[in-house]
Formats: sequence, structure tokens, C-alpha cells
Amino acid sequence: MSERVNICGSDIKVQGRFLRIARADGEKYKFLDDPEAVLKELRTCGRRVDLFTFIQRLPETAPKYPYPWEWDNLAVLPVSTFDQWWTKQIGFKARNKAKQAEKRGVTFREAPFDDPLVQGIWAIYNESPVRQGRRFPHFGKDVETVRREEATFLDSSIFVGAFLDGSLIGFVKLVMDDTRTQAGLMNIVSLIQHRDKAPTNALIAHAVRACADRGIRYLVYSNFAYGKKQTSTLSDFKERNGFQRVDLPRYYVPLTHIGSLAYQLGLHRRFVDRLPEPLLARVRELRKAWYQRVLHLAAEAP
Repeated sequence: MSERVNICGSDIKVQGRFLRIARADGEKYKFLDDPEAVLKELRTCGRRVDLFTFIQRLPETAPKYPYPWEWDNLAVLPVSTFDQWWTKQIGFKARNKAKQAEKRGVTFREAPFDDPLVQGIWAIYNESPVRQGRRFPHFGKDVETVRREEATFLDSSIFVGAFLDGSLIGFVKLVMDDTRTQAGLMNIVSLIQHRDKAPTNALIAHAVRACADRGIRYLVYSNFAYGKKQTSTLSDFKERNGFQRVDLPRYYVPLTHIGSLAYQLGLHRRFVDRLPEPLLARVRELRKAWYQRVLHLAAEAP
């Protein structure tokens, strides 16, 4: 169960049936300048919200608000100039990977959000039902659904496409925050059939260039670690490309008795986050093996 409500000019998403948790829509790309005003309006908006959560904006990493909080994390690349990243922040192997696509005829450019781009994204999304050992949530969507979902935050988005013989084989969508000091990688996906050309590595390079050209100080690639899973091929990929783990406070503000009790009992966390990591790792291995066996999937390298 999910609904959206506009509070103090910000879109707030409310999810859950028994425990109603609210957060800013696109919270890793959009941040709250005045959380107290949002909380005040949430308490009187006429909708039941049990718990409100938000994450603090970079670069401030010390808790600055008087609310209950827990540590969250982001994968953050500090950006000054493209040359600084290229020569100082990544190593020889990462540079070679980023060069590989252009050596094999792939071109890159910022792309407008138009029908050819949407059609290309739709084709990429529908190449495989599984990516990185788990079901890919965009597989099977029709073109209009892809268009609607990719059209979010258009006024603050940058699309960079990877093209081979005129066809889109990969893309990245960057979303800038309201202060335009940081940009988040909302989507970065390439065709698995062209993984030998390493287009995803080159897309990272062009995302860094797009930020440097605009004076954006931080490029954020979602979380560095997820739950108890501290390392993965994806986190290794992020680290090779210069991203660092940055811990930030995530605040949880109970607005009802249900919210207060749920927070005390830890019910605001996902069930899987309470399971031991060795068990979760084994489940992930079995899931990946089953997908490869049943669907005959090729191995996907980040």
C-alpha cells in the first residue's frame, strides 16, 4: 500500500498497511531543508503516518537534528575536475576499462528525453529477467510504463547514452539535488550482450565528466553496503571507480503510538536485515544458481 502527498512543497511517499512509514519521494536525490515544518504538517494532514524517516544531506555527516537516528550509508565520489578523478582517484585497471568501450566503437553523449531514448531504455530493460543474480524489476514493462517512470525529476535530470552503430546499448540517469551540489545515479544499465565492451565503466566516466562540467561536488551511487551485506561485486565495482563509503545519520521520527512502539521493537527495519549474513549469503548463492540453471543466463560482469 503506497500513496503520495505534497507537504511543504515536497512530495512525500507513505508506504505500509499496518505500519505507515513516510519519506521524501526520491530521498537519495531530494532532501529536506526544514524537516520540522514537514513533521508539523504531517501531524495535521489528515492521513495516518506512524513514522517519518529522512537522511541527512552531504557533506554534513555528524547528526544535526534532535530526533532518533541510526547510521545509513552512501557510495560517494567527491568531484573536483575530471582529470583529478581520471589521474588520482582511480587506478590503472579502472582507466583501461573505461577506455575499452570507445576503442570498440561505442560513442557517448548526453541525450534528450525523447522517444528514441525511451525505446532504447525499454529494449535494455527487456533483455534479461535477471541481473546481478536477482530478478530485474524493470523486465517485462511496456514502453509507456518505462516512459512514465524515467520521466521522474526531469527538470533536474541528466541522461547519458552509450551508442553502438546508432543504437543505445547503455545509459545513465543522473538526478541533481535542489542545491545542485550532488547528483545521484538513479539508473545505470547496459546490455549484457555488450559486456565485453565495458560500456558501464565508460558511463561512470561520462557521469563524472557531467558533474565536473556543472560544478557538482558529489556523485552518489546509492548505498555502498546494503544491510548486513558489507561487500559484493557491486561494492567492489564502486570502489574501483573511486566511490567511498560515507556514513550519514538516518532519522526516524515517531508520529503515533504505533510508530513509537514499532521503532522501539525495530519493526521499521526489513525482516531480511534481522537474519544472519551467512544464511543470507547462502540464499543468494542458491538463488543465482537456480536462475542460471533454469533461465540459462550468461554471467554478468560489472
